[in-house]
Amino acid sequence: LPHAKPFSALASAFNDYCNKMSKEGRLSHLQIVASKLRIALGGEALHLVKVIPNLSIVFGDLASEPDKDQDCVDAQKRLQ
Repeated sequence: LPHAKPFSALASAFNDYCNKMSKEGRLSHLQIVASKLRIALGGEALHLVKVIPNLSIVFGDLASEPDKDQDCVDAQKRLQ
């Protein structure tokens, strides 16, 4: 089944996983995952939150993160 967006299934799966993690209510686990993802993703974290909205549950407030490019279209192109 062709998708209009090549990584839409992957983004949807991560979105569902982040939602599931938040509902389990293990704050310490979320903090560990957030820390590891921040290290791995660096400044790209904000772009991924635009594509995977529930990732913001894991990260919390990313408003303090530097955002060089707010364009969601550009963020999606990075994943293609």
